[in-house]
Amino acid sequence: MQAQAQSASGHATAASESPYLITKTDVNKFKDAGYHTVESVLYTVKKNLLLIKGITEAKIDKVLEAIQKEKSFSFKTGVEALHLRKRIKKITTGTSMGLDALLGGGLESSSITEIYGEFRTGKTQWVHTLAVTAMLPAQHGGGEGKVAIIDTEGAFRPEKIAPIAERFGVDCESVLNNLLIARAYNTDHQMNMIRDLAAIMMEEGPFAILIIDSMTSLFRVDYVGRGELSARQQSLGQMLSKITKMAEEFNVAVLITNQVMSNPDGGMTFVSDPKKPVGGHVLAHASTTRLELKKGRGDCRICKVVDSPSQPEAEASYQISDAGIIDPKD
Repeated sequence: MQAQAQSASGHATAASESPYLITKTDVNKFKDAGYHTVESVLYTVKKNLLLIKGITEAKIDKVLEAIQKEKSFSFKTGVEALHLRKRIKKITTGTSMGLDALLGGGLESSSITEIYGEFRTGKTQWVHTLAVTAMLPAQHGGGEGKVAIIDTEGAFRPEKIAPIAERFGVDCESVLNNLLIARAYNTDHQMNMIRDLAAIMMEEGPFAILIIDSMTSLFRVDYVGRGELSARQQSLGQMLSKITKMAEEFNVAVLITNQVMSNPDGGMTFVSDPKKPVGGHVLAHASTTRLELKKGRGDCRICKVVDSPSQPEAEASYQISDAGIIDPKD
């Protein structure tokens, strides 16, 4: 493997930076363990790298040293940081007057956007809409890439893509051919899919967005009761850490949907809607942007920015339709 070999997505492989240190067999061992880029190796704590079968601690030390020398993973000036921000993409929600304005242009790449709300607030319709808009050309607010969806609730319907694709003037079959969908049945399965997806993004990219609908539903099934709360949060944190690293490695936007639960302390306060998103502080800190979805009149819904590093707390209305989420007609 050559020193500057690259994948189809344009990323340097874990082997390509230091061919004189590791063999092709070693590279395959890294890949089998889920490490497909030099970033994925460097972003991982050493104790986890030591779990890779057949790779010695001395070899790991040499690989990490070589990567740190050859890649710029140290301090940067503010000017350099600003330059890196220019690679960030914005993916339109398809609602120029409402949601896009609220989000400063759409969903950001290299970050996690969380939407949460109760039943029938339009979460899955966001998923279907963004599955189409993410493939649009940049001049139309798209991400010009493929879409990956991990469906944990069996809610995705490919037939719903057709009217949304027609609305945006794109070929439905082309959209479906560039959309990868997988059904997860437990949290281990979900984590394995995320690991597998890193390899797919490396070889078959570029991807514009990763969507997980829903992020927490399987955790609520696999970890029951307060006795398993600590284990659940630890497992959830590990999964979110992997997703965060992937978002930055491949410059993809990540959209995760989340459920809400009754707040046992809500009745003791004067809060009008004592519900809170599942996942606690672990999910709250992992999400770059948090959006709360609420029911309005008829097909109208309200989206509120709860937390964002770049947008103020505000609200916007949108409407659910067969053609996806749209600006309100009134």
